[in-house]
Amino acid sequence: MPAADFTHIRTWVFDLDNTLYPPAVRLFDQIEERMRAYVMDALNVTLAEADRLRVYYWHTHGTTLAGLMREHDLDPLPFLEDVHDISFDQLTPDTDLAAQIRDLPGRKIVYTNGSAPYAARVLEARGLSGLFDATYGVEHADFQPKPERAAFVRVFGRDGLTPEQAAMFEDEPRNLAVPHDMGMRTVHVAPARADGEHIHHHTDDLGAFLARLTG
Repeated sequence: MPAADFTHIRTWVFDLDNTLYPPAVRLFDQIEERMRAYVMDALNVTLAEADRLRVYYWHTHGTTLAGLMREHDLDPLPFLEDVHDISFDQLTPDTDLAAQIRDLPGRKIVYTNGSAPYAARVLEARGLSGLFDATYGVEHADFQPKPERAAFVRVFGRDGLTPEQAAMFEDEPRNLAVPHDMGMRTVHVAPARADGEHIHHHTDDLGAFLARLTG
């Protein structure tokens, strides 16, 4: 029972994609396709080369956008607007999750490697609008991505949260390493738990997990 591990938490930090909606929705597949097309067009490369570059950027720089900015001086704003121009029809409101988030004591924020306007549209489609005190996108980290420490420092500094009194919910295991090192309670939200001492808890059902904390 994890409830005792969260009695000191005053700020709850939630990733967005595949965390505040189930990965089975596969919403990010649309973004992947648009990123692939953007790389092909921006760099004038083939589909195969775009895929190779995106894997390289992800491993080297954390995200496709970070790689394009650092290696090709790409303007991030048109990229973010383009790749997030997707359909949200697959998303449905989750009243149970909304109730659990609403009942959490303290401050609640969203922090995503996507853009804040995109996050707002996802939250609206999930029936989660109005539940969070702040929403931070990659633009609030000066376009530095998770898992880089500088990104977390920038966003958490803007928010004013105390890491030792905060919890991070995230589907990507590597994005929990820095929060763990900063003193945060970490929760891996995914179908299967990843290995690593930087992961305190795992759940494949965020709403059910939060219910055990607030019930």
